[in-house]
Amino acid sequence: MAASEQDRNPGPESYEEGVERLEQIIDRLDSGQAGLRETLELCREGRDLVNYCAAELDAVGEDLKELKLDELAERLAAGTP
Repeated sequence: MAASEQDRNPGPESYEEGVERLEQIIDRLDSGQAGLRETLELCREGRDLVNYCAAELDAVGEDLKELKLDELAERLAAGTP
């Protein structure tokens, strides 16, 4: 993606914002009103958003695993199962 395209689509600030934008893209594509070039741009943006959201979910999943491991270690140290 060219620098000017990245400036126009800097990316979401949060997972929720990414999902909301994906919903907007899907609605626009489903409407059948997007031209060929717009469809291509929307598909590219959608792909980037899916990658972003997947990475966010993976990161949260890893954080949850760490929390569970920390909780388990505390329980073991305290002598409770």
